Amino acid sequence: MSARLASLFSGLALLVVLALSPGAAPAKWKPVLGPRVGLNAFAALVDQQFAAARNGLRILAATENAASADWSRIEAPLAVFARATPASAAVWFARPDGSYFTVHGGPSSDNLRDRGYFPRLIAGQEVLGDLVVSKSTGKRSAIIAVPVKVKGRVVGAVGLSMAMEKVAALVDDEIGFAPDVMFYALNNDGQIALHRQTTLLFDFAGKLGSPSLTAAVKDMLAQPAGTVQYEFQGKDRKAIFKKSDTTGFVYALRW
Repeated sequence: MSARLASLFSGLALLVVLALSPGAAPAKWKPVLGPRVGLNAFAALVDQQFAAARNGLRILAATENAASADWSRIEAPLAVFARATPASAAVWFARPDGSYFTVHGGPSSDNLRDRGYFPRLIAGQEVLGDLVVSKSTGKRSAIIAVPVKVKGRVVGAVGLSMAMEKVAALVDDEIGFAPDVMFYALNNDGQIALHRQTTLLFDFAGKLGSPSLTAAVKDMLAQPAGTVQYEFQGKDRKAIFKKSDTTGFVYALRW
């Protein structure tokens, strides 16, 4: 074997040893994204989480287990779904009277009848993105739910409470924006559905600062995409935004 070939094999062996050594895995590489690319990546990641959860619930709602409206038959499939959805705060089955069961808590003493989305859900409409503080966990969550129908009659609903703090952590982990970039999303009422600074979750963005911020929020809710400037916390800010066809959220990056 030539000296050059031996040196090559030695180098490859060293790389294998380093790769297999405990704690030797390299840090996850995070690209530096331009504003527009970053916004698109942010929106696509969150939309994908919501769409995947809704699709999973649609499949569950179509099963004989769900059609039975029997918690003893529904619990196991919902538990599998919950394990596959790490951003969930609660996964549940609700009856038309508002009583419900969760994977981690079983029968609940609370009731969903007073939730704004519930009449729509029991009327046969899907729910995607309604913001609530979870009754079962206390976490600030977005609701994704699908009615369960038998011969056109709603016999219940399967749902997921998506913990928005977990979604924010997922965005940070997967995209890794620079520290001076703030990502957030607003619902149609201007309420903060998602924010890198999670203490601001569910506040109303237009009430957090200057008149210029209030005006910017109005522009963001009225336009499909664009750029706004405003003052926040004593500093001039610039943000780009786009509205999602999936969740209805307005996604934004500001710096």
